[in-house]
Amino acid sequence: MRNRAFTIVELLVVISVVAVLMAILMPALAGARQRGQAVVCLSNLRQLAIASQLYVNSNDGFYPIAYMNKLTDSEFVSYAWDFTRIQKFSPFEQEVIPGLLWEGQTIEKVQQCPSFKGDATWLLDPYTGYNYNVSFIGHGQLETCVTPTRAASVRRPDRCALFGDGQFSDGANKFMRSPWQSECDEFSDRYAGTQGYRHYGRTNVAYCDGHTAAVKECYKNTYDDQIAEIAEGTGFLSPDNSAYDLK
Repeated sequence: MRNRAFTIVELLVVISVVAVLMAILMPALAGARQRGQAVVCLSNLRQLAIASQLYVNSNDGFYPIAYMNKLTDSEFVSYAWDFTRIQKFSPFEQEVIPGLLWEGQTIEKVQQCPSFKGDATWLLDPYTGYNYNVSFIGHGQLETCVTPTRAASVRRPDRCALFGDGQFSDGANKFMRSPWQSECDEFSDRYAGTQGYRHYGRTNVAYCDGHTAAVKECYKNTYDDQIAEIAEGTGFLSPDNSAYDLK
């Protein structure tokens, strides 16, 4: 008995059914991927929070300074909380190693938010996407206050942001800014330290007590002449400094 072959009409029907199924499934698969990336991001931020506590425990209760530079006759070292760049003069060589937070050792890719696709905007950083609370925690060499904060000074560690999804109009940012200046942070361009709401309209945050959360609330409150500079899909965690300060 001869096998019956598919007709052209039947093949077209099968192709149409497959196309419809793909159209239904593709958004679901894309959504699953985005949810997976958000989970990985929260896990990365949790690792950053754990590393900060280990640093505090071994450095007299202080958080790491956000950034500082050191110049010698043989090299220039740009220290930062996440990565450190060493530039030797003779021979001219550059090296990037895990930064102050990690005390020189980590799996470097933990610094990459899987949902952030832009380039790093700081020197030669190989991975990017996260920022550190410079306004009230890390400070830095060129900040109004240089010395970082002691962990014991944070009165509500469950409400004080430590690390998060950094993003502004030029791409990545690694220094988180509160919407308003403070006595330790008089940096003028507040819009350059915003958070990226890139996980289904939410931004991931690690807090000083070690827990992480996806935050939906996005605020554009800051100085009037800077509001227009805040990029779409970015913003601050609170309309005032309450999500960042030590109170």
